[in-house]
Amino acid sequence: MLDWTDRHCRYFLRLLSKHTVLYTEMVTTGAIIHGKGDYLGYNNEEHPVVLQLGGSDPKAMAHCASIAQDRGYDEVNINVGCPSDRVKNGSFGACLMAMPDTVAECVVAMQSELTIPVTVKCRIGIDDMDDYEGLSRFVSLVAEGGCEHFIVHARKAWLQGLSPKENRDIPPLNYQRVYDLKKEFSQLKISINGGINTLEDSNKHLQSIDGVMMGREVYSNPYILSKVDSLIYGESENAISREQVVLLMTAYIKEQVAQGSRVWHIARHVLGLFQGQAGGRIWRRYLSQHGTQKDVSTDLLLHAYEEVLAAQAKARDFQASKIES
Repeated sequence: MLDWTDRHCRYFLRLLSKHTVLYTEMVTTGAIIHGKGDYLGYNNEEHPVVLQLGGSDPKAMAHCASIAQDRGYDEVNINVGCPSDRVKNGSFGACLMAMPDTVAECVVAMQSELTIPVTVKCRIGIDDMDDYEGLSRFVSLVAEGGCEHFIVHARKAWLQGLSPKENRDIPPLNYQRVYDLKKEFSQLKISINGGINTLEDSNKHLQSIDGVMMGREVYSNPYILSKVDSLIYGESENAISREQVVLLMTAYIKEQVAQGSRVWHIARHVLGLFQGQAGGRIWRRYLSQHGTQKDVSTDLLLHAYEEVLAAQAKARDFQASKIES
């Protein structure tokens, strides 16, 4: 989720669920060590939050993981799943599936510096490495290095011939391969990722594995998270309303703008808040049209919400007139 799950996005998502584990966008060791900005910034409200780290040099990975622990992150995850060219050229991401010894060395080096967990997110295979034996060997070697939790995207990645976008959809899903992995490595925590769009599907997967990761669906339809605490974690039903989210995010925008942030950098993450609702299209259009202008009001979300309420009232009146006629 490069350029998407930044700290503003994660603050928004945390409003919807207290228990969901949030992951950062992938941050490379080079950015942390040599970059001029603060690539590890986050809001205290985000916990539990995981740093997703990209790299392949054990020393650099251990150094950056240690910084992340000092900054208060709850876990560090090694990205062995991203198929983009710039990732491949940097010798990290999905291409590391062909180098399990290197990943294991990174795990060992990182865990020697940390007390928080080190986990690995990977694919079920890459290119011609597309059988269960290859995946099993990868997990076995990395687990020997000390990794106890693997998040597995149930698609292989074609590093030759497919774009990153195509790699999210074209290679077929193979959930059974992830289930088989859990059967073989019952002592490990195995989570599944890829093509999961509902909490009902999540619960089905949880009959066979330990965790479910959702990415693009949550970004496009974030209010799905409002049911996670009750349907997945067994808490009493007490979902936050969309109106409450609008009010809380407006207060957050005012606070962040006072510290130098731009309204649109925050507001863009809530475009999907009214997905599937009457007025959802109006919400997205208002934010897109008014949020990208020069002088944007910090009450942008409130103004957009007023438009939504008007559209919903109009829809109710229309339905009432149909019933009367």
